[in-house]
Amino acid sequence: MIQIGLTGWSDHDLICPNPKRKLEDYAAHFPVVELDTSFYAIPSEKNINSWIQKTPDVFQFIPKAYAALTKHKDWHQEFDSIKKMFEIYKKAFEPMIMSGKVKAFLFQFPPNFTCNREHVEYMRLIRRLMRDLPIAVEFRHRSWYSEEFKEGTLNFLREMAFIHVVVDQPQTPNNSVPFTPIATNSDKTIIRLHGRNYEGWLGEDAENWRAVRTLYNYRDDELEEFKQTALALVNDSKEVTVIFNNNSGGHAAQNAKDLQKMLGIDFEGLGPRQLGLF
Repeated sequence: MIQIGLTGWSDHDLICPNPKRKLEDYAAHFPVVELDTSFYAIPSEKNINSWIQKTPDVFQFIPKAYAALTKHKDWHQEFDSIKKMFEIYKKAFEPMIMSGKVKAFLFQFPPNFTCNREHVEYMRLIRRLMRDLPIAVEFRHRSWYSEEFKEGTLNFLREMAFIHVVVDQPQTPNNSVPFTPIATNSDKTIIRLHGRNYEGWLGEDAENWRAVRTLYNYRDDELEEFKQTALALVNDSKEVTVIFNNNSGGHAAQNAKDLQKMLGIDFEGLGPRQLGLF
């Protein structure tokens, strides 16, 4: 099975034109969404229950792990211990987990999370503290895919039952990884598409980096590459989920719709769609 989704539901005017029902409109088009707000703060019980209620039964979320869980920030000022931090995070998402609406928790590590013993041990800790919950791993430092460590990285992901996030992004010197379309989990694989804006990905424009980082519109021939990749990976994973994150210019929704058409996929069980869209 191949599914397609986007990062967030607030900035896709093509499919979510009504500001009062953004999530409901989104859930009429795609069966999965990446939840990015959970990276910046652990969501409240009220918000999580609202998201559950606004989406159909088949709809699922990919919550992004809170920044302190992935070493983007220090945990000491907020929590008594690492264990407590994970307990609070899991407790917050318990309603979503129990309702079957979590496809996977996305642990996207920062560019300084290199392939070394300390970080491997931290990932083992993540697995212990998250227990058997589905965890998707996205690396941002290319050392994990170096000739020396690539095979060990993929075997480690398999050993820990981690879901490999296959990344498409500009190949900049210090904050990117190579496109590596390999599955490490027999149940799920995620393909995450950031676009190919080289200058924007470099991050040299400190003031406007959010506006340009994922500013990219995939061409049809590039979407065809992702189609073939997804079709190949579905032989190794029961579910392959393609997430479009190239939305600095609002291109993600149309690219996702185009890929859906190329694959000839009709998603079942979605919410009611408003008239006049597609």
